[in-house]
Amino acid sequence: MVLLERVRVLDLTNVLAGPFCCYQLAQLGADVIKVEVPGSGDLARQLGADAELNQRLMGASFLAQNAGKRSVTLNLKNPDGKEVFRRLVGTADVVVENFRPGVMDRLDLGYQELKKLKSNLIYCAISGFGQNGPLKDNPAYDQIIQGLSGVMSITGDKNSAPLRAGFPVADTIGGLTAAFAIAAALFRRERSNEGEFIDVSMLESTLVTMGWAVSNWLIAGIPPEPLGNENMTASPSGTFKTGAGLLNVAANQQEQFEKLCELIGRKELSTDPRFADREDRKKFRPELKAEIEVALATKPAKEWSMLLNQHGVPAGEVLSIPEVLNHPQIASRKLVKKFPSAPGIEREIALVRSGFRLMSGEPQPAAPPPALGADTEKILEELGYDRAAIAKLKNQHVI
Repeated sequence: MVLLERVRVLDLTNVLAGPFCCYQLAQLGADVIKVEVPGSGDLARQLGADAELNQRLMGASFLAQNAGKRSVTLNLKNPDGKEVFRRLVGTADVVVENFRPGVMDRLDLGYQELKKLKSNLIYCAISGFGQNGPLKDNPAYDQIIQGLSGVMSITGDKNSAPLRAGFPVADTIGGLTAAFAIAAALFRRERSNEGEFIDVSMLESTLVTMGWAVSNWLIAGIPPEPLGNENMTASPSGTFKTGAGLLNVAANQQEQFEKLCELIGRKELSTDPRFADREDRKKFRPELKAEIEVALATKPAKEWSMLLNQHGVPAGEVLSIPEVLNHPQIASRKLVKKFPSAPGIEREIALVRSGFRLMSGEPQPAAPPPALGADTEKILEELGYDRAAIAKLKNQHVI
């Protein structure tokens, strides 16, 4: 039995944070029904680097987050569409939406209304800033949250910061936070039969993952600074040039530093008064880095990585996305799930799965991402609508 078998999730979300959340639940066996606007659907269907897929409403951005789901199109502004949705809620365990606060209430489909239909419903609202506060009505995109959260202020170095992280980190963290909260609420419901309203703020979700950058200010009163590829807590700990390629080294412990000096043929560095002590190494970080890079220039990063790791010194090459996806470690863990095709796409579709493995069964999507509205009629039949009623809804552009 997969972990979320027999859990039904209604996914009303768009683009990334919400779809990413529901993708994690789908991989664990939940029946995720994606409720989309007729004609256009999730905006992500039109986003991605492949223009042809965008035109087919199967954009790469959509494919990445929506495998294993079913798609129903529904006009929630139409009274008949609302009635269909209410019937769906009666069969569901979880509703996830990422509209601005108040949108679902104005549709008479907010939590207070829906829990009348299903008293133990778990309702998760994902937004940029949460359901209250002075910014609650502001539109929020990942870039906006990265700037407001302080992420950009500590990304890059003194010459390049503030700098946006290279992927939508705030959206992704918001989605993971929501999935975690939903799983916790489902666990409690199994024991108490209580529902829950979950208010996920992307801004807050991002802030709480920033660890030392936040706590060093809150507790120690030290404002974090952009240090580029250097680790503020230790030295040598950062990115180093080699004979070929860049190498990350994290010799954070004294014995690791001493072993590093030995392996690169510069044992005398460990007894140099500038570098012998942990705190002194941080003060003389540029000087130490220069010495180490002279030694590392004799071999490529790949060779150094193997040697250092064999002797307990944490190290790793700096890889591109294509390089890491082709790495034997990723292949051995079967992170990439491949489908021979997807609806309307006559070529192989490769997607990344979940970031964890289970002894009881591998988390993975059971089916490729759905075409817009592909499951509408089947789902309506499950809800008790006959062929005539479905045809009427279609003619009225409700579905």
